[in-house]
Amino acid sequence: MKALRHFTPDLIVAAIVLIVAFFYDGWAAVVLTAILILVEIVFSFDNAAVNAKYLVRLNEFWQKIFLTIGVLIAVFGMRLVFPFLIVTLTGGIGPIEAVNLALEKGNPETPGTYGYILNEAHPSIAAFGGMFLLLLFLDFLFDERDILWLKWIERPLQKLGKLDVLSVIIAGIVLLLAAEYLAETTEIRNQVLFAGLLGIVLYLSVNGLSSMMEAREEEKDHEFEEAESRGEVVKLAGKAAFSMFMFLEVLDATFSFDGVIGAFAITPDPLIIMMGLGVGALCVRSMTIYLVREGTLAEYRYLEHGAHWAIGALAIMLILTIQAHLSEFIIGGVGIAFIAGAWISSVVANKRDDETDDSGHALAEKTATTNS
Repeated sequence: MKALRHFTPDLIVAAIVLIVAFFYDGWAAVVLTAILILVEIVFSFDNAAVNAKYLVRLNEFWQKIFLTIGVLIAVFGMRLVFPFLIVTLTGGIGPIEAVNLALEKGNPETPGTYGYILNEAHPSIAAFGGMFLLLLFLDFLFDERDILWLKWIERPLQKLGKLDVLSVIIAGIVLLLAAEYLAETTEIRNQVLFAGLLGIVLYLSVNGLSSMMEAREEEKDHEFEEAESRGEVVKLAGKAAFSMFMFLEVLDATFSFDGVIGAFAITPDPLIIMMGLGVGALCVRSMTIYLVREGTLAEYRYLEHGAHWAIGALAIMLILTIQAHLSEFIIGGVGIAFIAGAWISSVVANKRDDETDDSGHALAEKTATTNS
């Protein structure tokens, strides 16, 4: 009940947003918005855990700033401006024109409408987003981890991952094959190659930025943990807190790229993307605060795996849409199926561990009684 009360404002906002989505484009918009909310929450689950590690160093005032002003930056920056930026770049139109055309929608068959521009720009968006998400998925698979979900495929891939640039090589091969066999004209082939290469460069840049920033904070984290272990209360305020707040905002932006780009596989409408991912971002922020105040994280060991397999599926389906049409509900359903499967597997594994512990305790008590 305590957790439910903590997330009550998020549930109220979600209900309001779903009502707005209904008046915007009917039940189809409601379903797509709900799918995007779930996708953003699950994709950003690791974001909440990482943010909690840094947020605990801020005092209560700056934690509230993170949950209020920080949410506005996250929602209107990455979840609204960034999707429109993608549309304007790939469609060759101005931001204001993109907003006006998005509100008008328009038939995809009518030149000059928002639907037509998106339809024409789709190969570029699909190649750009597909490469970004594919690299994210491959880097996860090739990374060494103690916990494996689909062991029969993840374990062999971990061994292959000893070659550092393997994910980039595979992504490059996929891009060449997509341009050669999925692009119908030379013009589209060139668009796919350019946009796909841009997606690869952006991923490598964002990934490098995240690694650099986390490495920079590692030494400070060590000092903070040492102080905590001595029982000292260390809370940042003033300029130090502002610096940490800005660090968290940039870190959140880097974590947000996969969710925003993956959203284009579900719907091309930036307004629905903003509503769905915006509510999801609010929930993630509340989850971060909750983890800080409770000091515990419910461990669903395979959830991160399921999220990345969903990202991989989104990447492949996004690339295939360069030529073929796939229903948004199929694309969203496949991703949710992976996430649900990982969650169920985590629950089963936790239950099995509990039963094993209970059996071990019972055996130990029986042995002690026998010996006595």
